[in-house]
Formats: sequence, structure tokens, C-alpha cells
Amino acid sequence: MRKYFNLFDLQQKVDYKNEILSGLTVALALVPEAIAFALIAGLSPITGLYAAFTIGFVTSILGGRPGMISGATGAIAVVYVGMIAIIRKAHPEISVDEITQYVFATVILAGIIQIIVGLLRLGKFIRLVPHPVMFGFVNGLAIVIFMAQLDSFKIEGNWMQGYDLMIMLGLVLLTMLIIWGLPRITKAIPSSLVAILVVSAIVLGFGIETKVVADTLGNGETMAAGFPIPQIPSIPWNWETFSIILPYAFIVAGVGLIESLLTLNLIDEITQTRGSGNKECVAQGAANISSGFLLGMGGCAMIGQSLINISSGARARLSGIVASLGLLSFILWGAPIIEQLPMAALTGVMFMVAIGTFEWASLKTFKRMPNSDIFVMLTVMFVTVLLHNLALAVLCGVIISALVFAWENAKRIRARKHVDENGVKHYEIYGPLFFGSVTAFQEKFDVANDPEEVIIDFSESKIVDMSGIECVNKITERYLKVGKKVHLRHLSSDCRQLLKNADDLIEVNILEDPTYKVVVDKI
Repeated sequence: MRKYFNLFDLQQKVDYKNEILSGLTVALALVPEAIAFALIAGLSPITGLYAAFTIGFVTSILGGRPGMISGATGAIAVVYVGMIAIIRKAHPEISVDEITQYVFATVILAGIIQIIVGLLRLGKFIRLVPHPVMFGFVNGLAIVIFMAQLDSFKIEGNWMQGYDLMIMLGLVLLTMLIIWGLPRITKAIPSSLVAILVVSAIVLGFGIETKVVADTLGNGETMAAGFPIPQIPSIPWNWETFSIILPYAFIVAGVGLIESLLTLNLIDEITQTRGSGNKECVAQGAANISSGFLLGMGGCAMIGQSLINISSGARARLSGIVASLGLLSFILWGAPIIEQLPMAALTGVMFMVAIGTFEWASLKTFKRMPNSDIFVMLTVMFVTVLLHNLALAVLCGVIISALVFAWENAKRIRARKHVDENGVKHYEIYGPLFFGSVTAFQEKFDVANDPEEVIIDFSESKIVDMSGIECVNKITERYLKVGKKVHLRHLSSDCRQLLKNADDLIEVNILEDPTYKVVVDKI
């Protein structure tokens, strides 16, 4: 049954059955993840569950990518570990509840930063992330998702052995088999949901003793809670507090936006549609502000749950809304049931997500990719896996790619030389003149042996930056010192603007050419 679903600015055809079933599947998968990420940060499990509900709900309505799921994430949780350590060092007597208030304030501030980024339309800069960085990000994240599930094979911090291990492995493999095999028979119902229900029925029906969701909670902790009541974080509102949380707010905002925008791009590729990065930035900001006021730890887009949702056939906002409301229902009324779900079923689902997330095609391109691209991909992947810092991993990849690009372009500067019938020597420059190519550019000129008049022709070149301008200045100075005249020819309009802006630093003789035209954007 397909009908039109109209929510705010969106009107699209929706398969209600797929959307609702996909949303319920995602809601079940969100539970252990939200709890685990809260515990990583040293917070109460309920802060992770509240964050998953709030962020998922707000971004599903306002976000720029229908079908993408957001919630509490490990990348954000890791950021709090450092901040909490600093707070404890400064205030040894502080309680867990008081520290949690600092987290809420940090989340709110991060949300404000994200909204500013969206309003300034800075989301477009995600296009600067090269494809090898995307490969490394996705592959690293797949490994992180896989490794995060290994804790399910521990009981009270110790690895399972004997009967417990065999039962756990058997149930996980059964879950994965159902997810792999059911779509080959029918796609009427999401295979992940069927797998969770079947394995749960087997465990409960036969009374099999195995690890359940309740075992992942802290001592005395429970999923059950009331609806979050909005409140202002109870912290000292002074400069000391601000100086502590502001740097971490920027990190939370940056990590959240990078992970969200990269996930958005990945879902775009899978669905062959296009989301709005700037709109997603604003939505993530609004979601984090709401999460901070509603006792949540904050978060961002979740690639694993997003892939579960998309692979289950969801393409609209409804699935995300169902997932968040379903999670809220578990918190308010269904906690006793959800706490008895076997971890093996949820672990099997996430294992399949990890397998589906990994870009296996990237392994086939090793022989065809440049060595620099392979190095970038592996660097991003290893930083993601070892440090669990997606922002740092992507930043490293972008910087390395930029340096490689600069190096390769630096080698492309060339000069064709000839002397015309009037005895004027021409240097026809090819390639961009920028900080990386200035040394090679200077080596092209023979100042001592050149005639009295020299023309440097930039018809096939371009002065890109201040280093290029300074380089031209040095060349003209060398010629002037020996009493020779230099003309610059065929400068594009933006190059002339650069020279005009640098009048105080450089004085050159531009040879006008009324027949020369160039189409170039003004910088």
C-alpha cells in the first residue's frame, strides 16, 4: 500500500508497511547501542536512550536525508571521556549526576554551533572529502561496528567459554543466516526484524540461558523511565565552566557533522537520490539542543542503523519517526520485555550491518588505485579503528590528499621558450603557479643570458596564491637588477585582481592584450 506522506516540506510516496516495520527493527537495534555508548562515556544508560529518542525524532522530521537514522553514537561518547576526566581533576568531589549536567550543557552548545554551520551553508565543504577518504571512513567504521559487538561475548568482563560461548555463537549465526536467506524467499517483511523475533522466540520458548539486554545494564539500572522533563543544565554558569565545555562542544559539533554528512553521502549513493547537507546540519543542531534540555547525551547520524533502515526498504521520514517513538515506548512501557531480548539476536544484526557497510569493492581496486590513494584509505581506516575518532581520521585523510594533490600539481609547471624576430624572449608557462611549484618555476629562467626584453606568457597558467605572486616579484627583481625589462602577458582577470591586491608587495609591467579573453569566476 503506497500513499503520499506529507510532513512539513516533504511529499513523497511511502510504503507504510515497510516504513513501520523498518522503524520497529531500528528501534530494537538502537536499544543496546544507546545503552553501550552511554556506559562508554560513564553516564547512566537512560541518558543514551533519551538521546536516541530525541535526536532520532527531531532529525527524522527536520533532517536533510529521509531514511537516515540518528541517535546516541560511540564517536560522540568518546569525546565526553576526556572532558569528564578534566572536570574530575578540577573538582574531585563532583558526583556523577553533576558531571552529567556538564554533558547536557556541552550538547546544547554543540547544537548551537551546528545550527550556525548549517545557516552559513558550510555543509557543502563535505564535498572536499576525497573518495579514498570515504572508503577508509566506511571500512574503518565497519570494523569499529564489528569490534563493538565483541563485548556481547563477555559476561561480567570475562570472555564466555564452553556452553555459554557455543550457545551465543549458534544464536548469532542463526540470526545472520535468517537475515541473509529470508530476502531470497520474500522481502515482504524486513529480515532483521524476523531474525530478532525468531531467535527471541527460540530463547524464550525453550528456556535457553543466554545473555540478554538486561545484562548490559549497570547494577540496579533499568531501561524503564518516565518521559524526559525539560530542564536547564544545573552547572555554575561562569567563565571557568565555559572554558571547559567550549572546546569539547566544538569537537562534539565537528565529529557529529562529519559523521552525519558522510553518512548522508553514503545513503545518497545507495538510494541514488540526493539529500541536503546544510539542512541536515541545522537538524542535527536542533536535535542536540533538544537532547541537552531533555536529559540526553547528544549524538549524530548512525551509519549502522541507517543501513538497517535502508536495507529494509525504508526511504521516507516515517521510518525514523516510528523508530524514535518505538524506542520511547520501550522506555515508558516495554522495558521489561526489551530487557529480555537475547543479545545474540541484536549482535547478529549488527554483524550483518558491519559486513554490509564494508566497501568490499575497495579491495578489488588496490591494483588500479594510485599508491597515494591506497595510503590515504588505509590511514583513515586505521585512525578510525585505533582512535575511534572519525573527525580526526577524516581530517588526516583530507590533509594527506591535499598534500599529494599539491605535490603532483607542483611537478606540472613547465615553460616553453623561444625568441621572436624582434629579439624578445618568450616564456610560455604551463601549469598552476602556487606554493608547491614556485621553486620549479624560478628554475625555468636564465636571467644572465636572456635578452634585454622578456615576456612571460600565462595563457596556459594561473597565479593561484600569495606564494605565486611573491615568486613573480622575485623573478622581476632579478631581471631589473641586470637592467632588463619583463612583461607579464595573458593574465586572467582573477590573476590580475591578485596582483592588484598585492600592489604594495610587487610592481610588474603587465603587457595588455586586447584580443585575449578568459572566462573565470571572480574570487
